Amino acid sequence: MARANAQDRLKRIELLAARLKQDTLCTVADLAGQHGVSARTITRDLALMREQGMQIDADRGRGGGVRLDQRWGVGRLNLSYAEAVDLLISIAVAEKMESPLFLASLGAVRRQLEASFSPDKRAKVDRLKSRILIGITASTYVQAGAHAPAKRVVQALHQAFVDQEILEVKYQREDGTQSQRQIEPHYLLLKYPIWYVVAHDHLREGPRVFRCDRLLSATRTGSAFKLMPKSAFEPSLEGNDLSV
Repeated sequence: MARANAQDRLKRIELLAARLKQDTLCTVADLAGQHGVSARTITRDLALMREQGMQIDADRGRGGGVRLDQRWGVGRLNLSYAEAVDLLISIAVAEKMESPLFLASLGAVRRQLEASFSPDKRAKVDRLKSRILIGITASTYVQAGAHAPAKRVVQALHQAFVDQEILEVKYQREDGTQSQRQIEPHYLLLKYPIWYVVAHDHLREGPRVFRCDRLLSATRTGSAFKLMPKSAFEPSLEGNDLSV
């Protein structure tokens, strides 16, 4: 029962923070009525929120009104390791593309995220980032025929890429021909806005580059592969003007 009460309180505090950040001013009585608890309970919740560092201002002269500084929360994202890795890789892609927008802030965000990792996890992230390749922008012809890959395909490809796992895929060529293949997703290539998989193709027993939006299905096999150097894929990558 105590655990349930603690969980209820944590959930209530999250809702209180969201409400106080959205509204200019609300009263303790209003909050108590909204959550079905006493004013004393809300007062204790607010005290705990202050102890956690939330900037809560009270206006005793206006019926006990309270507000949360709307700037509170910046820099307090609670990311899982997988989410932080994805964000770091996304930042690395933006930096490699040398976009003039937001780069000054991205560097600071990247350094803060990297500082939160242990040395071995930082090394793992660096290895993942080194497997992201940036090529020339896709032609208007290619972009016109592109579409977003299915979410389930993206999820399977993402995990297989991170875990270095062989992927069973159904692939459709430009002429509509479909084939079932097992591929090793060694590298990912972005020719903005089109993503490609730079892979070892078991069907052809050699390196191939596949457009992600032409993957009709993707299933993880559970079988790992050993990462090959970029040089093994150079013939397949010629003409892409890569930034690596």
